[in-house]
Amino acid sequence: MTSKISLRGVTKSFGPKKVLQGIDLDVAKGESMVVIGGSGTGKSVLLKCVLGLMRPDAGSIKIDDEETVALADGGRADVMRKFGMLFQGGALFDSLRVWENVAFGPIQSDGMKPAQAREVAIAKLGAVGLGPEIGELYPAELSGGMQKRVALARAIAREPEIIFFDEPTTGLDPIMADVINDLIVKCVSDLGATAVSITHDMASARKIGHRIAMLYDGKLIWQGRTADIDHSGDAHVDQFINGRAEGPIRMQVRRL
Repeated sequence: MTSKISLRGVTKSFGPKKVLQGIDLDVAKGESMVVIGGSGTGKSVLLKCVLGLMRPDAGSIKIDDEETVALADGGRADVMRKFGMLFQGGALFDSLRVWENVAFGPIQSDGMKPAQAREVAIAKLGAVGLGPEIGELYPAELSGGMQKRVALARAIAREPEIIFFDEPTTGLDPIMADVINDLIVKCVSDLGATAVSITHDMASARKIGHRIAMLYDGKLIWQGRTADIDHSGDAHVDQFINGRAEGPIRMQVRRL
């Protein structure tokens, strides 16, 4: 089966720091892939390369079997239409009402009339469990969990083929994090979308991922089915998923 997303030999450095060192990764159509790893391991850089926000130093990134690394602006815009994105902090526009935030893509990118876009926004808010009255509020009037739901509604507003989730549960209490995880699973399934998430939250990774890949020191050191991660046979993976201070992964802190 042809991969929806396929990376081969992707590298990215910033000066002497090698952030990505030859990444090979395939994500099948309709699959939910979660990339785990500690802070500073290159997860966000990997996501930005796939999105086209950064250009890798070398390697291939194909979307639907189309090479995207060297695409001109027009071709890049066509590829970007396939993407939806849930940003780490939500990244809602403070000056826009909730429905205007959700409708931003349909209006700005698709040229949809505001009245029609508002109907789409209300429907998507309903898909994440928020009533029409929430659409008239401003982001500052919402709790963190509700803001995250609005951001999810915006990510699915254009019914994308591929959705990226950047640390979707950061800053949420465990119960609200689980609510968001459930909504992500439901929304991705309802759309039949392909999902790529980056997180260090193992509860989230286990719930939303069909497969998990671990990034460490710029390399994918393990990837496989979510159900298999507890038996990875890799000491780095074992230390990370169990949250142990002792192990081969050394935090950059001085010993007390």
